[in-house]
Amino acid sequence: MSLLEDLINLDITETGSIIAEYIWIGGSGLDVRSKARTVKAPIKSPKDLPKWNYDGSSTGQAPGEDSEVILYPQAIFKDPFRKGDNILVICDAYTPQGDPIPTNKRYAAAKIFSDPAVEKELPWFGIEQEFTLLQKEVKWPLGWPVGGFPGPQGPYYCGVGADKAWGRAIIDAHYKACIYAGIQISGINGEVMPGQWEFQVGPAVGISAGDQLWCARYILERITELAGAVLSLDPKPIEGDWNGAGCHTNYSTLSMREEGGYEVIKKAIEKLGLRHKEHIAAYGEGNERRLTGRHETADIHTFSWGVANRGASIRVGRDTEKEGKGYFEDRRPASNMDPYTVTSMVAYTTILYNP
Repeated sequence: MSLLEDLINLDITETGSIIAEYIWIGGSGLDVRSKARTVKAPIKSPKDLPKWNYDGSSTGQAPGEDSEVILYPQAIFKDPFRKGDNILVICDAYTPQGDPIPTNKRYAAAKIFSDPAVEKELPWFGIEQEFTLLQKEVKWPLGWPVGGFPGPQGPYYCGVGADKAWGRAIIDAHYKACIYAGIQISGINGEVMPGQWEFQVGPAVGISAGDQLWCARYILERITELAGAVLSLDPKPIEGDWNGAGCHTNYSTLSMREEGGYEVIKKAIEKLGLRHKEHIAAYGEGNERRLTGRHETADIHTFSWGVANRGASIRVGRDTEKEGKGYFEDRRPASNMDPYTVTSMVAYTTILYNP
């Protein structure tokens, strides 16, 4: 075993080559795929990397008789698994003719974020990714008795102890791996339902928020693979009196962060209310099972906002109200939302949308 580990950890720097792990989103819109190739060092930006192709018929993204899909490198991160100068590469996918395929949500988001009016506002995003760790063989939350339930919610949120916090080693490994990779991960915590955790990415500007969250999800998938656990982004993994899993999206623009920003925030929230149905339709599959008006959620059919109200669609922090400027939190997105879709939609509605 030590020889195998030695080989895995071989330093290939002197060869002049590095390994680039190309990462993309598969046909479900949630499955992360990747494959590696050897490239010559140094790689300074995505433009230094070649485009690549994959078999789209095997990912549900192309028919078998015309299966080639092309990967365009878009963002680079350090590889915490291979270390050294090796890299992780976030890509989006196109037809051989150069058209984005239907599951390429990044392309449309990049168009919104490159709009001069949006660029001028320097939109910041802080994304809170909640998720559930499952036992591999039974697909039941980590630490739960098989076929049974732990004690009721209460002691688990930010809890400490062998009977409260299950999977901490996975979470800590992920935390450090993200920092190593260059992801702006800003914190972690245990969530209300046992076996459920959260990490936060941001503040990140524009399209980079989506790139970073997808890379963080990929790293988490790889670490759970090593640990023999299963990652679930289901917004309501356990029915009943258990909290669901969301992906709360904190947001501010330059105008919101400057003096008088609170009035800008209120106008932005008003716009979000006008497009509530459109946002809900794009905020994740199965979200109706989570947004019930219970367990710190607003009812899916009703738009609401409030200061320090975790039962509202939009929460404004006490500090923002007090200082008259700052940010707000969209609590509607589900844990399985696409960050490109959600961040660009929030930016479009609050900056470009003219009722």
